[in-house]
Amino acid sequence: MNLTANLKRVRDRMAHACMRAGRGRGDVTLIAVTKSVDAATTQAIIEAGVRHIAENRQQDADEKLPQVPALQHSKRPLLHFIGPLQRNKVKRVLARFDVIHSVDSLELAQEIGKRCAEIGREVGVFIEVNVASEAQKHGFDPGNTQDIRKVRDIKGVHVLGLMCMAPYSDNPEGARPYFKSLAELSRQWRESGVLPVTADHLSMGMSGDFEVAIEEGATHIRVGSALFD
Repeated sequence: MNLTANLKRVRDRMAHACMRAGRGRGDVTLIAVTKSVDAATTQAIIEAGVRHIAENRQQDADEKLPQVPALQHSKRPLLHFIGPLQRNKVKRVLARFDVIHSVDSLELAQEIGKRCAEIGREVGVFIEVNVASEAQKHGFDPGNTQDIRKVRDIKGVHVLGLMCMAPYSDNPEGARPYFKSLAELSRQWRESGVLPVTADHLSMGMSGDFEVAIEEGATHIRVGSALFD
């Protein structure tokens, strides 16, 4: 594994996708998903210049991240939680992470708001939408705007935008309709007041399809294997 070469390759692919879409490279945030690598590799990707790190399991993060020197000071990278989140884990996730990408229900959002009130902080969140209506996937139903409006109004919960997980496909183009759908929902909901007008971020796209996601408006891409394999 050559982290430096992998990172350059990913950044080049990002730049080309931005160019094709007529977007600036600065419009897209690269989040390195470190769930499958050890503390030393996490440290190395930070030293290579990545400023956003993601984990998907609270317990694993609590064991590994304290061993990463770059995460132990005030100028550390931002930490993103991207996995399914149980309500009984919210307190511990808030103690470590800056952004939560997987707010998939009103009940979870309310628990986050409750815990934020207890510790006197606000947390940035992405509302996860099940754009493919897959039974096995987490997320709000796209038609459930009533609950999404309620999430918007919870104190301590700062809605940054929407997140989705596209169905798996060997062909990156298979994800395009789902990314396009999420971007359109974002536009509609901000125009109609379902979401704040400032909630214009889109967390979508992973190693296999992040270029398509960028072309469809992603502002945050979650990349693991393209960096670490």
